Order: sequence, then structure tokens, then C-alpha cells
Amino acid sequence: MPLVSLAEVLQPALKNGYAVAGLVTLGWEDMRAYVAAAEAEDCPVILQAGPSCRAHTPLPVLGKMFRHLAEGASVPVVAHLDHGYTVEECREALDAGFTSLMFDGSRLPLADNIAQTRAIAEMAHAAGISCEGEIGFVGYADGESSAGTDPEEAAQFACETGVDAMAVSVGNVHLQQDKEGGLDLPRIHAIEAVTDVPLVIHGGSGVPVAQRMVLATGSSICKFNIGTELRMAFGTALREAVNSDPDCFDRVQILKETHDPLVAAARQILRAFKG
Repeated sequence: MPLVSLAEVLQPALKNGYAVAGLVTLGWEDMRAYVAAAEAEDCPVILQAGPSCRAHTPLPVLGKMFRHLAEGASVPVVAHLDHGYTVEECREALDAGFTSLMFDGSRLPLADNIAQTRAIAEMAHAAGISCEGEIGFVGYADGESSAGTDPEEAAQFACETGVDAMAVSVGNVHLQQDKEGGLDLPRIHAIEAVTDVPLVIHGGSGVPVAQRMVLATGSSICKFNIGTELRMAFGTALREAVNSDPDCFDRVQILKETHDPLVAAARQILRAFKG
């Protein structure tokens, strides 16, 4: 089926009590495996092209790859720009056929974040696609510290930008390899009380699976971004493939060995959000 917008998968999730996974892609092998996993679980999937993916493969190429996979898929697929930092980058993704733009103005002062996100949302909506914004700042493991989302600012941001989804900082951290701790439930509930926009958790790999399941079915969090967990699964599978046959030098053959383990890892993730 053709690509769908972010709003087209998140609004049913919000209404019916489940969440959709935003799976961070780095190349053909993982995006192909993620679509196969979504088909096996009979659920929608959001393919995400973040900064490291875009540094490796140009946006116009990624757009064609996402579209090719979506057109042959039996489930809804969203082509999502993750952490777009400029109007130009968001415009390039739109022109490349992406159906969702995430503008990250979280490091900006509130007024600037609202103004720039609103401009991206208007551009996206004029083209019939969706926009995600971020309020508060989600930090990085062993890197920048987080700044938690203020519920009043979240209400203002949602109202004044017109975004289809709002990423929040509620104890989540990018690039976290373990699942210790958990999210700030009182802060989540306070944000939910002042806006009905679907919420997004970046750094979902660090959220305990049990809490993912509870929040997917019992909160306004409709999208969890998962990257590190799947990178680790891919890396393990690749290492095993290389080490299993030291004489094998054909990278196509080696990469084929990552497919089934990555599908299995993605299916496990997707299953937890289905409700």
C-alpha cells in the first residue's frame, strides 16, 4: 500500500489505545527487516531517517527506498524525517516523498521553537503530510543532559504550532543501552491533562518493556522511537555472521544473515505496543 502520514497512524492509536513504533533506520537491511516485522505482526510502522542515516544516504535516495518498501507492504508505512534541524532539510525531505517531518527546535528558546515549528507544520500540512515537534529537551546517554517538558509550555506549544505529534522529555534519554529506571509518570499525566495531541517518546530503547506496554495502552503516548535496541541486535547478528565463517568476504551474503535476527527483534518490539 502507499505511504501514509503520521497523523493517519497516530490518531487511530490515540483513539483505540495502542502505540506505533518509530523504528530508526540506518540502511536497506534494517528498513527491509522492519517492514517484514510489521507485516508479520499486522501493524503499522514508522520508518525513521535520523541525522546519522542522512549523513550516510541522501534524502532523495531514502525517500525512494521508503516508497518502494511501502508500495509492496501489506501494512501502513510512514516515511518520517527524524530530527530535522532546518527548514531547508525539512523541505528536502518533503520533496523526496517523506510523509512526516519532525522539526527539532528543542534547543531553541520557547518562542523561537514555536515559531519555527509552526512554519514547518504549515508547510507540511499544505502538502498533505504531518509534522512532529519537540518541547523540552531529550538528552543523550553520556552526553547532553535533558531538560524536562513543562506542562504549561507543552500546552502552549501544541496550541500554537498545530503539530500532529509532540515529543516530550519525561525521563527518556537518547542512546540508552540499558532499561534501568523509567519515565516520569506524574509529568506525563500533567501534560496529558492540558493537551490532546498524541505524545512521542524519543529514546524509547531505554524505557522498560513493561512500562512501554502500560503507556501504549493507557496514555496519550502513541509513538515510541526505538533505535539503540535495534542497532544492538543488528550489531550482534552481524558480528556472529562474520565470525561464523572467516573465509566469507561477500558483504551481501554476510548482511543476509542479519535479516532474520533483526526481524525477530523488531517483532518483539512491535508486539509490546499493540495493546
